[in-house]
Amino acid sequence: MTELEHTGKAQHELEHTVQSKKTLFKATASAAILAVFIFFVAILPAEFGTDPTGLGKLMGLIQLSGQVPAAQAAIPKADTAKQRQPDQKNSVDISIPAGKGLEYKFYLSKGDAMRYGWSTKDGELLFFDFHGEPQGDTTGYFESYTISTAKTVRGSFTATFDGSHGWYWKNKGLYDVVVTLQTEGSYKIIGIK
Repeated sequence: MTELEHTGKAQHELEHTVQSKKTLFKATASAAILAVFIFFVAILPAEFGTDPTGLGKLMGLIQLSGQVPAAQAAIPKADTAKQRQPDQKNSVDISIPAGKGLEYKFYLSKGDAMRYGWSTKDGELLFFDFHGEPQGDTTGYFESYTISTAKTVRGSFTATFDGSHGWYWKNKGLYDVVVTLQTEGSYKIIGIK
C-alpha cells in the first residue's frame, strides 16, 4: 500500500469516527429533549398533580395523580355530603321481616373508613350483600363487596368512591330476625332504604 493510499484510508476512518460521534451526540440530545418533554407533559401531571403545560389536563393525566390541583382545592364545596364526616360510633337493631329483605345504608366519601360488626339476635342465618352505589349514578350500578350467608360478620371497609354503602339482608325464614349492627368510623347514617 502506498503512502497516499494509507493516508486516504486513515482520513476515511477518521471521518467515519467523527461522523459516529456527531450521530451519537445528536441521538443523545434528542433523547434528553424528549425525556424533558415527557416529564413536563406526562409524568408531572400523572404522578404529582402538577400541570405546567396544561396538556396533562387535556389528556386526562391529571386525574391519575389522585391530587386536586390547587386552583380546584381552593373552591369551597357546596355539597355537605362530600365533606368528611366526623368519627362516630353507633349501634342499631334492625328487624328483617320473615320472607322479606331490606337495606341499611351509610354515606361515605371516597377514602372514608368504617369498622363494622353485625349479628342476628338468636343466631339465625341471613343471606346478605354488602355493597355500594356511586353518588349520582342513574344506571342502577352497584358494586358488591361481600355476598354470603351468615349469622355474624365483622370487618372494616374503606370507600373507593363517594356514595351509599351498606347491607341488603334477606330473611328466608318463617319468623322475623333482628340484626344488631355496630359501626364505627367516618360516615353519615342513611338508614333503612
